[in-house]
Amino acid sequence: MPKQTHTSGRTPWQVTRSVWYAMFMREAISRTMADRMGWFWMIFEPLAFTAIMVGIRGFIRGGNLIVNAEFIPWMITGLMGFFLVREGMMRGLGAVSSNSALFAYRQVQPVDPVLVRNALEGLLRTFVFMIFIVGALLLGTNMFPDSAIRAMFWWLSLWCLGMGLGLITSVAGTLVPEVATIIRMLNMPLLILSGVIFPLNQLPHWVLEYLMYNPIIHGLELLRGSFFEGYQMIHGTSAGYFWLFTLITISLGLIMHVRFKESLKAQ
Repeated sequence: MPKQTHTSGRTPWQVTRSVWYAMFMREAISRTMADRMGWFWMIFEPLAFTAIMVGIRGFIRGGNLIVNAEFIPWMITGLMGFFLVREGMMRGLGAVSSNSALFAYRQVQPVDPVLVRNALEGLLRTFVFMIFIVGALLLGTNMFPDSAIRAMFWWLSLWCLGMGLGLITSVAGTLVPEVATIIRMLNMPLLILSGVIFPLNQLPHWVLEYLMYNPIIHGLELLRGSFFEGYQMIHGTSAGYFWLFTLITISLGLIMHVRFKESLKAQ
């Protein structure tokens, strides 16, 4: 019998890992080096929001609006958590169309650039958050979390929510361009209605009851609770609701990518 030669090939996981690594390096270079103002805006945006809101608070009323938490660290924590979710959702909008040329390679699927962009955004936002924490400590403001493990867990949880929303918007925004326009218009209302810039505890109960359907509120309150010991979270904050919504969002996004894979490649 002729001697059989054994040819070793890469496993599907090795192929996927190589694709993700190549796309990650491509996105990282594009995100951090192509735009010279990229780093500036990532740092300046939350800094400007905080400065404006501190000024408004000082003009309208004095004192501490937040129970067992200083206003500035409370504000920065909320802004950073919200931007993590928002950027995960927004980066998904153009992920498929901007990488359409890569779909000529059968190893690259439409879901790959979405996952890679969210991973990169999570790392960048984590780095910026650490800059703010260190900067606040140097200025004499204590922003170090009282429970670092819980803070890291809820930071990661908010990233997961952003990834799930990004998976959905990447499909919906690519197949129906009008959806992308609507999502961009929702940025500012979502910022206000998520309890980022003012405490929602001051709202009437009947209004708060409807706002609590927003999972971002639950994630931000739990993140703040890990930073400030004794922080009085909004009544009705639920880790179970947050994770139920997050897991459903991720599952729905993955199902949409499987269902509309060929349609996304054809865009």
